[in-house]
Amino acid sequence: MNKENVLVAGANGTTGRIIIDLLKESKTYNPVAMVRKKEQKEDFEKNNVSAILADLEEDLSHTTKNVQKVIFAAGSKGKNIIGVDQEGAKKLTDAAKNSGASKFVMLSSMGADNPSVSDDLKDYLEAKQNADEYLKSSGIDYSIVRPGSLNDDEGSGKIKLEKKFDEFGEISRADVAKTLIEVLDDKVRHNEVFEILSGDTEIEKAVRS
Repeated sequence: MNKENVLVAGANGTTGRIIIDLLKESKTYNPVAMVRKKEQKEDFEKNNVSAILADLEEDLSHTTKNVQKVIFAAGSKGKNIIGVDQEGAKKLTDAAKNSGASKFVMLSSMGADNPSVSDDLKDYLEAKQNADEYLKSSGIDYSIVRPGSLNDDEGSGKIKLEKKFDEFGEISRADVAKTLIEVLDDKVRHNEVFEILSGDTEIEKAVRS
């Protein structure tokens, strides 16, 4: 069986690197790292990972030519919320749709459905909300994953998942990365938006229940 190519936007970020490492071990998927700098591209290629140079603020039409799935895990860390977190995500959605990719997995955030929950993060959450809504109306199949606050704890491989929690909480980047990969499957969480926190249910089971 041919592996499906998965483009990872934000591949050089903390969560992105975990996603790439997990995809490398996958029997189903083959990672394609989308990076901004030539040295990052060379770094991934040295480790036998295909990489493609692209800037979320520039033309992205070349990035999705030979990919079947896309994971958007990029973020500007507050430096360029509109250009990267919002418009970059929209542009990549368009590119994925135009090239016939079968699924787009969006790393969003808890609170993106109601940006006013946080004064500090309001602009960021609004940008994420706009990107999510754009993806939902784009016509491409999607899963939108909204984790609580990310931490760098070791992954447990277990989460709790709800359409909407009435609490805030944390989750490790490793468990978020694993969840994003689990929902690449066309049949899993098809056109759904859901939230995740650290929990007691195996990720594979949680996304399929």
